[in-house]
Amino acid sequence: GALVDDTEDVSLDFGNEEELAFRKAKIRHPLATFFHLFFRVSAIVTYVCCDWFSKSFVGCFVTVLLLLSFDFWSVKNVTGRLMVGLRWWNQIDEDGRSHWVFEARKASPSGMAATEAEARIFWLGLIICPMIWIVFFFSTLFSLKLKWLALVIAGISLQAANLYGYILCKMGGENDISKVTASFLSQTVFQTVTSPGEVQKPGLQGGSFTSTR
Repeated sequence: GALVDDTEDVSLDFGNEEELAFRKAKIRHPLATFFHLFFRVSAIVTYVCCDWFSKSFVGCFVTVLLLLSFDFWSVKNVTGRLMVGLRWWNQIDEDGRSHWVFEARKASPSGMAATEAEARIFWLGLIICPMIWIVFFFSTLFSLKLKWLALVIAGISLQAANLYGYILCKMGGENDISKVTASFLSQTVFQTVTSPGEVQKPGLQGGSFTSTR
């Protein structure tokens, strides 16, 4: 009798495997990744070690404030757009009402999506550094070094503003920011510890939208 060779067509999608490996292994924007952490880490290190570097309170105060300002601008306008494809800003309309405007880059099949390493670095830097400034706030308060209090509050305000804006942007601009923030932070920390994958949350696939505050 004739032998019947049963075969199945198996499609191997090497493109997806290559893209997955690319997203896991590569940092596409090394300069942006560096400056995402450089200014905020430099501000923290300068604040902690300023007494060792200089006896000038004004010099240390201005240096840390400049680093915090550079960090706020670069994270808000550059590194967020490059590393995770998100951008936010706040604008005042003619009636004096405040509007949050959010943008998310469309996912591109050509490999323009952010890599998991970049996304992890971005969100961890965005979350951990404001927490450090909050610790500084209580340590400054309890040690009665009140002359540094304004600088610490500035650090918390600038970095928390970026965190607030990007969480809203990532989550799609929900109105209940307290629930959104708690859910996002807990899942970000949990997935970073337990899974190497990028934290995925529902948000915009592309375009912009506004939220009135």
